Amino acid sequence: MSEFDYDLFVIGAGSGGVRASRIAASHGARVAVAEEHRVGGTCVIRGCVPKKLLVYGAHFAEDIHDARKFGWEVADCKFNWTVLRDNVLAEVDRLEGLYGQTLDSHKVTVFKTRATLIGPQKVRLADGQEISAERILIATGGWPFVPEFPGSEHAITSNEVFHLDKLPKRVVIAGGGYIANEFAGIFNEFGSKVTIVNRGDTILRGYDEQIRDRLLQISMTKGIDFKFNAPFQSIEKNDDGTLTVHLENCDAITADAVLIATGRTPNTKGLGLEDIGVELDEHGAIKVGDDNQSSVPSIYAVGDVTNRIQLTPVAIREGQAFADSVFGGKPTVVDYKNVPSAVFSHPPIGAVGMTEAEARNKLGSIRTYTSDFRAMKNVLAGRNERALYKMIVNAATDQVVGLHMIGPDAPEILQAAAIAVKAGLTKADFDATVALHPSMAEELVLLK
Repeated sequence: MSEFDYDLFVIGAGSGGVRASRIAASHGARVAVAEEHRVGGTCVIRGCVPKKLLVYGAHFAEDIHDARKFGWEVADCKFNWTVLRDNVLAEVDRLEGLYGQTLDSHKVTVFKTRATLIGPQKVRLADGQEISAERILIATGGWPFVPEFPGSEHAITSNEVFHLDKLPKRVVIAGGGYIANEFAGIFNEFGSKVTIVNRGDTILRGYDEQIRDRLLQISMTKGIDFKFNAPFQSIEKNDDGTLTVHLENCDAITADAVLIATGRTPNTKGLGLEDIGVELDEHGAIKVGDDNQSSVPSIYAVGDVTNRIQLTPVAIREGQAFADSVFGGKPTVVDYKNVPSAVFSHPPIGAVGMTEAEARNKLGSIRTYTSDFRAMKNVLAGRNERALYKMIVNAATDQVVGLHMIGPDAPEILQAAAIAVKAGLTKADFDATVALHPSMAEELVLLK
């Protein structure tokens, strides 16, 4: 018999933790997982899944309007926030149940409570129970970062936004990243007056400059207001329940809600990691090697808590690689090159590989190809909104090293195109592919 209660104890039942638990158990390991919030983690409970459902709901605002140009006699429609909110939360409940069933079917023991480390191979639950495990996996994900300033307690984050009692007529969103721009598009389509406040001078750092400039242009055309170089000074709650936001270099703004979307930090606070010698970086992320092992040999970490690439599919791959390597006898290392990403803004963005600036810095000699066009649907609907596709090519090898897109269904198109970039295909390979007409995706094989 083992001297430990479990072969593996996982702290955090999000995407990475659940995948690692399930796969390790399938390899014969005795596995337990502790989750202090809800099974499913950020993505399922308070992230990409409920957010994408809100994105779908927001799209109907334009679809209903455009339908009239396509011959549909559509009556004036009224949006009901509480109906969508409750339906989305019900779907979250359903998915949480499925995640729980998955763990149960693999005979993973679930402790619905907080767990902290008290030793390299021992954890303590919130009720005081102590459990030993040969290996411990930290998969606690990330948590919204809220800057400290007077009145910050009056703001909400992406954790609370799905539970609003009513739709705010005016909303101020702090931040310039994907979360800020996604919720700006959502609230704007629902009819809220949206102002994005950014302490810097650009949105979507890390994305190609032409693509992010196009989103800024379209967002402003849709009525979203942007305030740049305007750090928060304070938030004042008024007697009528409204909020007054005081900013540097900008007039005060009155709003009904303030959403802080200034990034996410690794969720390591209070876990006891430092006490047992687990090394953290300056952001609080757990330092790990390619094998997901920390500075303490019995402790591993996967997902956003390591702050490598904060994407759900990456966390899942890391969880799978950990379980296969440690318990399955199949050493696996995750490849972080050419990981595709998306921003579910209005319109959405899809990207994979190097931006133009990155390619010039790294490769020197490159070629760029762009297609700037109106989607067929937008033409008939009378919308001037234009899509932009951009391909970055290594001039020396003809290899496609980057694809960047903004336009309807860009993430859906990009996923398949990312396979070509990952496989190292060339511009000639794209050119040799017959176009699928009429479609937006055909622009990728018609770039000149």
